[in-house]
Amino acid sequence: MRAVPVPLALVAMIGLAGAVLGRVYAGPLLTWLVLGAAAGSVLVSVAARRLPSWLVAPVSVLAMVGWTAWSLRLTATRAELPGGLAEVTADAAANGIPRLLTAMIPVEPTPDTVLVPLVAAWLAGLAGAEVAMRAGRVLLGYLPPVLLYAAALYVVGPNADPAIGPTLALVAVAVLGLAVPARGATGADAAAGLAPAVRAAVRARLAAASAAGLAVVLGLVALLGPLVAGQVDGRPVDPRRYVEPPQVETLDENPLIRISGWALNPGQQLLDVRTQHPGPPGSAPAPDGGPDAAGRPVPIRLAVLSDYDGVTWRVGATYRNAGRILPVTAPAPDSTVETVRQEITVAGLSGRLLPAVATPRQVTGARVAYDPTTGTLIRPEGLTPGLRYSVTSALETPDANLLATADVPAGEEVARVLRVADGVPDPLRRLAAQLAESNGAPYARAAAVEQFLAEHYRLVADAPSGHAYPNLNFFLFGPRNAGGQRGTSEQFAAAFAVLGRLTGLPTRVVVGFRAAGDGPVRAGDAYAWPEVLFDGLGWVPFDPLPRPDEEPRPVEEDFRPTPEDPPPSEVPEPTVEPTVSPEPVAAPDGPADAGPSTALLVGGGTGGMLLLVVAALLTLLLMRRSLTRGRLERGDPGQRIAGAWREVTDALRLAGHPVGGDLSASEVAARARAALPFGADVEELAGLLNQTAFAPGTASAEQAARAVTTAGDYVAALRAARPWWRRLLWSVRPGPLRWPR
Repeated sequence: MRAVPVPLALVAMIGLAGAVLGRVYAGPLLTWLVLGAAAGSVLVSVAARRLPSWLVAPVSVLAMVGWTAWSLRLTATRAELPGGLAEVTADAAANGIPRLLTAMIPVEPTPDTVLVPLVAAWLAGLAGAEVAMRAGRVLLGYLPPVLLYAAALYVVGPNADPAIGPTLALVAVAVLGLAVPARGATGADAAAGLAPAVRAAVRARLAAASAAGLAVVLGLVALLGPLVAGQVDGRPVDPRRYVEPPQVETLDENPLIRISGWALNPGQQLLDVRTQHPGPPGSAPAPDGGPDAAGRPVPIRLAVLSDYDGVTWRVGATYRNAGRILPVTAPAPDSTVETVRQEITVAGLSGRLLPAVATPRQVTGARVAYDPTTGTLIRPEGLTPGLRYSVTSALETPDANLLATADVPAGEEVARVLRVADGVPDPLRRLAAQLAESNGAPYARAAAVEQFLAEHYRLVADAPSGHAYPNLNFFLFGPRNAGGQRGTSEQFAAAFAVLGRLTGLPTRVVVGFRAAGDGPVRAGDAYAWPEVLFDGLGWVPFDPLPRPDEEPRPVEEDFRPTPEDPPPSEVPEPTVEPTVSPEPVAAPDGPADAGPSTALLVGGGTGGMLLLVVAALLTLLLMRRSLTRGRLERGDPGQRIAGAWREVTDALRLAGHPVGGDLSASEVAARARAALPFGADVEELAGLLNQTAFAPGTASAEQAARAVTTAGDYVAALRAARPWWRRLLWSVRPGPLRWPR
C-alpha cells in the first residue's frame, strides 16, 4: 500500500492539467481522454516495474499508440470527419499544433486538437512514473506533470477564468504524494552504527545540507515571491497571437468584384441547395421549401464586407479554426430567431468562402474556420466541386414595428462600420446631405436612400465592376448615354452603404445568393445588398434595387449638383467612364501574404532547437576529449601516470561504481577488478601511482606509456559493458569536467 499514493498522485496531477486545458474545449471529452492517458501511462510503468528499465519505454509507447489511435477514431466519429484512420492521423500530426493555437474557443475535440495534449500527457506520465517509482526521486518525478500543467495554463491564456481551484488541488495532491509514504518510515538513525567520529561528521553534513537547502528555499521565496504576487492580477499572454490564422485570397477578401462576372454568365451553376423550413429554436423543421416564415426567400450569405477605404470593400475578418459547433452570439433583444437547416453541395463556386444562411451555428461535412464578428465561414483547404456539407443557422428577423423609432449605435464599438475614407466626391456629400435633410430618424434616412436608388437607377447585367469613389460618382451622376446611372447590385449596395455612412448610419455590404427553394443556385442568383445596424434590432437588410416593372426617373428631377466652374453657359466635357476592369480570375489557393507559413515557423523553431541540442552535445564531446588528451599526453611521466589513474576513477564513477577519496590505490584497483573481472589489469597502474607518490621523479617514459595504454584499455572495456544508450551518452556526460581532480 505504501507504493499506491505516488502513482495516484501522478495520475491526479496529469488529470488536473487536462481539466485546466479542457476549460477551452467544448464538453468534457478532452479531460477524460487526458485522464485516460495519465492512468494508462502510469499503470504501464507500475506493471512493468520488474522489467529492465530500457524495456519500459518501448512498451509504454506501444500502449500510447493504441490509446491515441482509439481516441482519434472516437473524436473523428463524433465530429463526423470523412476519411480513414490513417488519413485522419496524418492530418492531425501535420497540423496539430497550429490548429490547436488557431482554433476558435470553445475548441471542439477533433483529432487535430486532441493529439498533442494526449501525447504530452502520456509522456509526462511515463517520465514521472519512471523517475518517481523506479529511481525513487518522487519530487523530481513531479516535474513532468507540473510542466504539463504550466503548459496547459499557457495554452488557455486569458480565455478562461483563473485556475485557482485546480492549482490548489495540484499542490495538495503533490504534498499528499510526498507525505503518505513517509508514514511507514521507522525513524531509525542512519548513522547509528557508525563510529562516533564518522557519525558526528555525517550528522554535521546532514545538518549543513538541510540548512543550505532551507536557505535556498527562503532565498527563492524572497526573490520570486514579490514577482509572482505582482502577476496575480495580470492578464496572461494569449499564445494565439503568435500564430497566423487561416488567410483568404484576394477574391475572397473582396467577393463584391465577382458580381459583374457572375452577371455575365447567369446560367453557371454554383451550388445545389436543399433547405428545410425554418422554425423556432428547438422545433422540428419541415423538409421542403426555402422561404422563411413570412414567405420571403432566405438569402444565402457568402461574405460580409465591413471595411471600405474609398477604393474597395473588404471582409477584414480574422478566421479561427472551428469545429462543428460554432460560438453562439446573443441575438438582438427585439428580434425573433428561427432555425434554418440546409444541405449545400458545391458545383462551380471557387475560392474559400463557404456559403451559409446567417448566422451559422453548426457545420458538418467540412472543416471550417469562422469569424464571429462578421459571421462568415471559410474552408481553409478551398472549395472543390462535389463538396457537400450541412449548415444549421439561426436566422434573425427584426420587429418591423420598431424600426421607425429605432436609433443607431455610435462610438468606438461601431467606428469600423461608420468610417468614411477621405476623398469623397462633393456630389456624393451633397446627395447624402439632401437625403438626410428632411429625414431625421435613422430608419427614415435609410429608407430615403433605398427609395432614391430604386427609383432613379437601372439594374443591368453588363455594367463594369468597380465601387471606388470615382466609380460610384459615375454610377450616381454620369450621363445615361455614356453608361452612367446603371449598374449591377455591386454599385447599388456600395452606393447605399457609402451614402448611409455619410448620413451617420452604420452600414456594411453583404454578398450572397437568392435561394427560392430546393435546387441549383446559379450565377444569376448572386447579388449584393446593404445592411444597417439598429439598437436592439441588430443588422437590418435593405433592398435598393429597382422594381422590374418600373422605369427609373432621371436623377435631375430630384437632385441637381451645385454648378461649378466653368459657368453654366459653358458645356463641360462629358464624364469619362471608368475603365472596364477584366472579369476577375480566381487566384490560386493560399494566402496572399507572402510571409512564412505556420508550418514553416513551427519547423524552423523545431530545427533551431535541434541545432542547439547538437551544438551543446558537440561542445561537451570536445571538452571531454580535450580533458583526456591533457591528462594522458601532457606533462612529465609522473603527471601522465596520475592522469591515467584519474581516467580510470572517472570511468568507474560514470559506470555507477564511484570510489571515495579515503581508499588507497590498491583498494581502488580491487574495486575496479570487481566491477570488470575480465578487463585490463589496473593493479600495475596502481603500483605506478604509488611509485610516483612516494618516489617522485623515478617514473620513466616507458612506464607512463604503459600506464596510458592500461587505462585506455580498461575504460574502453568498462564502457563496452554498459547498455547501448549509456554508451551513447558516455562521451558527452559533463561530470568529469566538474568532478574534483
